[in-house]
Amino acid sequence: MSAESERRNFLLGGTALAGGFLAGSAAAQDKPPAKDDPHAGHGGGGQNYGPTDPGDRGKLTPGRRKSGEPPVPVEHPDIGKLPWKMVNGAKEFHLYARHMKREFLPDQWFDVWGYGAEPGPKGATSMPGMPGMGGAKAMPGMPGMANAKDGSMPGPTIEVVEGDKVRIIVHNELPEATTVHWHGLDVPNAMDGVMGLTQNPIPAGGMFTYEFELRQSGTFFYHTHVPMQQAMGLVGLFIVHPKAAWDPPVDRDFALILQEWAILPGASVTNTMSMEFNIFTTNGRAAPYITPMVVRQGDRVRIRMVNFSVIDHHPMHLHGMTFWITGTEGGRLPVTAWTPHNNVLVGVAQAVDIEFVAWNPGDWVLHCHMFHHMMNFMSSMAGPMGGGAMKGMPAGGSMATGMGMLTRGPALNPDFGGTLGRGTGEQTGADRAVGNGPMTGAGGAQPGMPAMPGMVGGQSGMKGMGMKDGMSVPGFPQDMSGMSDYTPAGMKKLAKPETRGMRDGWFSDVEGLTTLVRVLPPDLYDKVVSGKGEVAPGASVPGAGPGKGGGHEGMKMEPKKDSTPKKDEHEGHKKP
Repeated sequence: MSAESERRNFLLGGTALAGGFLAGSAAAQDKPPAKDDPHAGHGGGGQNYGPTDPGDRGKLTPGRRKSGEPPVPVEHPDIGKLPWKMVNGAKEFHLYARHMKREFLPDQWFDVWGYGAEPGPKGATSMPGMPGMGGAKAMPGMPGMANAKDGSMPGPTIEVVEGDKVRIIVHNELPEATTVHWHGLDVPNAMDGVMGLTQNPIPAGGMFTYEFELRQSGTFFYHTHVPMQQAMGLVGLFIVHPKAAWDPPVDRDFALILQEWAILPGASVTNTMSMEFNIFTTNGRAAPYITPMVVRQGDRVRIRMVNFSVIDHHPMHLHGMTFWITGTEGGRLPVTAWTPHNNVLVGVAQAVDIEFVAWNPGDWVLHCHMFHHMMNFMSSMAGPMGGGAMKGMPAGGSMATGMGMLTRGPALNPDFGGTLGRGTGEQTGADRAVGNGPMTGAGGAQPGMPAMPGMVGGQSGMKGMGMKDGMSVPGFPQDMSGMSDYTPAGMKKLAKPETRGMRDGWFSDVEGLTTLVRVLPPDLYDKVVSGKGEVAPGASVPGAGPGKGGGHEGMKMEPKKDSTPKKDEHEGHKKP
């Protein structure tokens, strides 16, 4: 039997396995709802076109790959991979620390510090992927992203194998001294990257060579050891694979870095002294400007999460499926220590690896469950709250105080002592805020203001609950959905190939520290990843329909005219 035949048979076996999963719900899918069903027609009757939950909740359920195969490469949406060359028996990397621009949201660029694989432009700002900048080339499978040589924030991922000897030459293109620490790795003391204690600082324009052998495997990361430089974004993933994949082997392996920023009004640089934050990013993008993780139904999936926020822990919640915690920044956990969750607290400077079987089809959010972390650029308007003002004496500090915008004298003013340096939020003083989002009046617009293109009108969808009537309800308004308004050009940037088949207006409640796991049946998965063929809006959410536009115009992804089948990018990860 030829190698190609064996590979075909292996893939057919995987399809048959997925088909076995699907059989459990096929009959229920085709059965019409009873006439007296009070929920008939509500969201498609809650139909689920997918398989039943694996018997062990996916703890040791295999995917499509066999034990003993090498690990699959890590995928890190929206950031690149640091290249290396073998030099004198070591994998040699070059890492350039410098200032650059990063597009957190469509057409919203901010000044950050990051890393690149090659020297930055002299006398210019490195703006990877920004129109008009030379050398910005798209990475295959990562729309809109520049190659690692152009630099990124977070920095490009270092991906190696346990037992490798690595040599990493750090070039400092910043205007001040820096170092690099290898977080979680057991390195020689002189390679630890603590300025003064273990090495001399790398001066502006200077360089330093770190060299060590990797005796561990797992999820690690590299970052400057200068605290405020960390807040500017100097961090990157450092993934060390075992020589043979852990059992059960995963079909897909993703890695994410979580960060937070305090962007003051009119500013393009984060306030590194802030203890309040108003924008949250995953791999340097704020939702919905993230690249979804698209997986095939039946795949076993690993997601590695690193929290590089300034002070906030993040309880990361996955909808739709139970996952198992299988590793930390200390490496792989023994199977007996795995625990099932759908929510895990990722502490500052910690890494958590989760694994699950993608059995439940649909578009699922993975998000921080801190409520304020599920929004972009929290803002308020001045005026009274609805339903009668909330009673209480002024207490604590305002959000402005927490973000470092002091209005009551110097920083050592005793009036600031009660806040412990962190604001207690809005609506704590006599002048309380109105709303956290757009309020609708007649015609779906705020009274006295025209409707804004791209805004999701109607908010709650309840008749008569616009601004006028809502003011009688205590606490109104609280709805944040539709807060962001995108230009037509920005809308097109949200329409990445990985979003094909999602409902119209999918982005209205996808903000802040949120990303997406799309679990697609094999035929739909093939269409989405290949870009070939028509995919109707809402095809990936069984029974939910196409959705409403909500400013979704211009987001249609036209299928490619080239009918040549695209090779599965993970084909080479399987042994013949």
